Amino acid sequence: MTDAPIVLVHGFGTSAEMTWRKNGWIDLIQDAGREVHAIDLLGHGDAPKPTDPEEYREVTNFLLNGFPDEPVDVVAFSHGARLILELAITDTERFNRIVLAGIGENLFRNEPERRAAIFDAVKTGEAEDPELRYFANLPDLPGADRSALTAFMQRPGSPEITPELLSQIVCPTLVVLGEHDFAGPATPLVSALPNSSFVELKGVDHFATPKDFGFIDAALTFLDAQPF
Repeated sequence: MTDAPIVLVHGFGTSAEMTWRKNGWIDLIQDAGREVHAIDLLGHGDAPKPTDPEEYREVTNFLLNGFPDEPVDVVAFSHGARLILELAITDTERFNRIVLAGIGENLFRNEPERRAAIFDAVKTGEAEDPELRYFANLPDLPGADRSALTAFMQRPGSPEITPELLSQIVCPTLVVLGEHDFAGPATPLVSALPNSSFVELKGVDHFATPKDFGFIDAALTFLDAQPF
């Protein structure tokens, strides 16, 4: 058993409040007697919201500055999971265990047309496709800022993540992915991580993952943080 702090990292367009507090994560972790840090990504939630894409070049450093000094356990969702992988490749010693959700084969896919469609939806607030409509509506959430989120998506210097780089992450890692998540399948990511395991959430899509009890149960069991 470990008493390492647990860091929670949300995905694009949401916030620590929306993803972790409202879905019960923070209360459950505190009930288990664990220290918890739910961090807002730069441009999100209560964090600063610059509108110049250049200011997002160091988004991972901003995230890392919210970590406590000692090694941590992490639960990260979607784009937050990607950022955690960027950090874990270069700062492996900062992590005890990592839970990644809402990410899979999409980490390695080059989909410029889809990315452009999501960018346009975020920028304009307009979209016909139901999935794109979700992204179009994100900047309308409380505390969100459309210009900041648009700039976040234009982050310069975002590194390519390859299976070879992921092989450097040797800490225990759990990948959790919904059966109907567009980020899947999970196999390429799970195979690239040397010390990984996988849990599939039956009947769950990307957007329902943070509030799914199967995700909460799998993550807290993996981190030995179940409240009693």
